[in-house]
Amino acid sequence: MNYRKLYNWRSFGLLSLAIIIIMLAAGCGKQAARTPGAMGVKAMQVIQRDTPVTYEFVGQIEAKNEVKISSRVSGNITSKLVTGGTAVQAGQPLFQIDRRQYEAAVLTARGNLAKAEAALSNARLESIRYRQLAAQQAVSQQMVDNVLATESQNVAQVDAYQAQLQQAENDLADTLIVSPIDGRIDMNDLSMGNFVQAGSTVFATVSSVDPVLVKFSMSENEYLRLAQLAQGASPSEWGLELKLVLSDGSTYPLTGHIEQVDRGLAQDTGTLTLKALFSNSQKLLVPGMFARVVAQGETRKGALLIPQRAVQELLGKTFVTVVGEGDKAESRPVKMGPRVGDLWLVEEGLTTADRVVVEGGAKVTPGTPLQVEMIGPDALQTPAKQ
Repeated sequence: MNYRKLYNWRSFGLLSLAIIIIMLAAGCGKQAARTPGAMGVKAMQVIQRDTPVTYEFVGQIEAKNEVKISSRVSGNITSKLVTGGTAVQAGQPLFQIDRRQYEAAVLTARGNLAKAEAALSNARLESIRYRQLAAQQAVSQQMVDNVLATESQNVAQVDAYQAQLQQAENDLADTLIVSPIDGRIDMNDLSMGNFVQAGSTVFATVSSVDPVLVKFSMSENEYLRLAQLAQGASPSEWGLELKLVLSDGSTYPLTGHIEQVDRGLAQDTGTLTLKALFSNSQKLLVPGMFARVVAQGETRKGALLIPQRAVQELLGKTFVTVVGEGDKAESRPVKMGPRVGDLWLVEEGLTTADRVVVEGGAKVTPGTPLQVEMIGPDALQTPAKQ
């Protein structure tokens, strides 16, 4: 009897376990068949308003004048009169080259000149005496001609030694290396004891500080558009009130103007290179810094604008994610125009009825159901969450 009860309990337990397994399997199947939940995103209505358009170009600051200092004479540096990286003025002594051989050359040239001048003085006295004797017919004309020729040779000798003395004095003066311009000397200067070769060894580089140039490039279409706005005027005429935005986002307080324009488009990039001149009295701008040159363009009537962070760029093309029919994600190609602050002007691909995904668009694929939270332009001041 006990064995029969034990058997019944085991049968009941096995049956219960089978029912539980079947129910779990059915539950998992139903869960796998469920549709994924809607993805939460933030979207914004396309903005339409009259918009002053500016054109921005990435530029690099460079010195207006940059001089590589070399020597006209050879020798060892005996004195270094300036520290690398400091400001210098035109005519300020920078280096001293060993003077001894050039001082000796000056003394030698002076001695040769004095000797030649003495010979010339004697030749002139001889010429006077022989002219007097020739007038008395005491000497032949040939002897007079020889004396006069000797005098001419001595004159030429004096001129040659004067030139040698001038060259020697110039060489002696050139042993003192001075700055040719006002500016700042670099830190890659030579040290005492280095031997410098005339015309080839570079002591240092001095760059002017105020004003500075900002070198930038623009595309052919940008150039044509700005030229059309200025009714065909040259860049030096329409590029008069340029702004400069520094790498930290601050705007440089002084405006600049276009100073130089390249002769044509670069063959490899198809861009035109320009240089704008900016005053730098506060010495804030340093060669090598990057900045954005901002040129004022036209005012677009009823322009369509979207946040820059809503635009995705891939292989030279631009896309945005919009909230489509049934609140489902839709990827749409767009053609973008100039950037306006945090916004981007839309040329083609959107209308005022479109809602553009601003946050969370990178996580969704086309057709994904969206749970949309609409935001306004004021919310663009906060960083986006991807």
